[in-house]
Amino acid sequence: MPGKNKALGIYAAHRGELVNYANRILDDHARAEDVVQDAWERIAAIERKGALAEPRRYLFRIVRNLAIDISRVRKREARRDGGDIADIAELIPDETPSAETEMIARDELRCVLTGLEELPERTRLALTLHAVEGLKLREIAERLGISIGLAHALVVEGKTHCAKRVPRRP
Repeated sequence: MPGKNKALGIYAAHRGELVNYANRILDDHARAEDVVQDAWERIAAIERKGALAEPRRYLFRIVRNLAIDISRVRKREARRDGGDIADIAELIPDETPSAETEMIARDELRCVLTGLEELPERTRLALTLHAVEGLKLREIAERLGISIGLAHALVVEGKTHCAKRVPRRP
């Protein structure tokens, strides 16, 4: 049974490394141990049928595939069952903007504020009432004592002016 001895030798020599590898994927040491054991059983069964050219590489591949499969199953179950809080937290995407995105947004805001300061008083007020306070054109017209059409024209003019102040990004 030379194939079994070779598989056993590879398993024994790299067991700790394999467990660490699986644990990095699963973040669960006990499950990583199980994955490595399952992988060794599979490679031993394959080697009984014939020699493998690169059994160490193949063993690592089996461990990786098994660990990824278990990880996917855990995530699916967490979504379906509600899962435990740690599993659910992994599924929530990080929506924190990058430093670059934040810098670009601040720069654009600075440009818009500069554009807003350049507008005539009535146009600036109409745009602020619409964009910041969320008033409808009818409400802006009543507050400023103008027609709805003029309120609309002032808001459009203000938005267009401010948009021109924001540099175009590739």
